[in-house]
Amino acid sequence: MTQDPQALAQATAHAMYESDACSRWLGMVIEEVRPGYARLSMPVRPEFLNGHAICHGGLMFTLADSAFAFACNSRNINTVASGCAIEFLRPVRGGDVLTAEAVEQILSGRHGVYDIKVTNRAGEPVAMFRGKSAQIKGHVIPPAEG
Repeated sequence: MTQDPQALAQATAHAMYESDACSRWLGMVIEEVRPGYARLSMPVRPEFLNGHAICHGGLMFTLADSAFAFACNSRNINTVASGCAIEFLRPVRGGDVLTAEAVEQILSGRHGVYDIKVTNRAGEPVAMFRGKSAQIKGHVIPPAEG
């Protein structure tokens, strides 16, 4: 019996989030997930600021990377990053809320390409991230036995 793709994406995201101590510790919230798509948000806490009093780029990268992970694992096939790049577009101040929206561009065989747009509370793009994925053996949650 095949599980509904949307229900599977949500169950997979829930299981991953419960095991993802880093995303939880940083205060990330899964706003939406569906096959090939994920949207996460994260408040910019004071300890996220660098020496210029703006959000450290590594934390914006981490949010984008987490959204990428939830999107590319949404079909319950273990998937990891094989490469990624980020462009920082504007500074982010403390107290803001960042949202990362990951959208699958292509899934071909074991490999995929995902674009992740990170925006601030005003909806302005602050970073663009592109991730390349590779499926590996196994599943995030055990497949239902038919």
